Amino acid sequence: MTREPELAGQTVVVIGGSSGIGLETARRARAEGADTILIGRNAERLKQAAADVGAREIAAFDATDDAALGRFFDGLPAPVDHVMVTGPGPYYAPLADLDRDRAHRDWDDHLWLAIQVARLSVGRVRPGGTLLFMSSDSTRRGPGLSLLGANGAALPALIANLAVEVAPIRVNLIAAGFVDTPLSASLLGDQLDARRAQLRATLPIRRVIGPADVAALAVHVMTNTALTGATYDVDGGEQVLP
Repeated sequence: MTREPELAGQTVVVIGGSSGIGLETARRARAEGADTILIGRNAERLKQAAADVGAREIAAFDATDDAALGRFFDGLPAPVDHVMVTGPGPYYAPLADLDRDRAHRDWDDHLWLAIQVARLSVGRVRPGGTLLFMSSDSTRRGPGLSLLGANGAALPALIANLAVEVAPIRVNLIAAGFVDTPLSASLLGDQLDARRAQLRATLPIRRVIGPADVAALAVHVMTNTALTGATYDVDGGEQVLP
């Protein structure tokens, strides 16, 4: 038996679509019949990603630039169906070393970006379409994680309220644990292999989460029209560990 592609005839915009979770989500959306538009800062990487997944078009700009983001949404020729935002990587620093300006930029890169995307999506994302955001889970504790934990705790509350404000557009959040991406590799450096080994030994799923795991959830949230205002954890069971 065969089934119809779940996103046939739809358009998915992926902000942060040149690598990692964003690129894998674009690939899965294409496999389900969607046209994809990839957004990122690096034009060359976007071109390679677009060729990889067969994206319809690309747009190279910094999504945290309000003016550039506004121009993109204003330039859409027709309403799109779904917008996914993976966002820039998090800012880590011990309390004694936290830089106020960088912390403020991190807030803008995550919470304010979600607010701006929601504002601009009204009238440009079809009713019943999806805004889907990414965050880290808020349960991790330890030196250097104060800002990460605060952002992780704030975003679910923001998303729940945005879902009410922009309805009938649906708004949801994926809160991920460690995902084995190029970003994770750049953050961990020579500690990457040790972190992978630790997770394989301790997670209930006995493996490391990859971009495809998150992409599968992202496409499900896009296609299940009953879902809005919610946060979905994908952490391999890390939160249930003692």
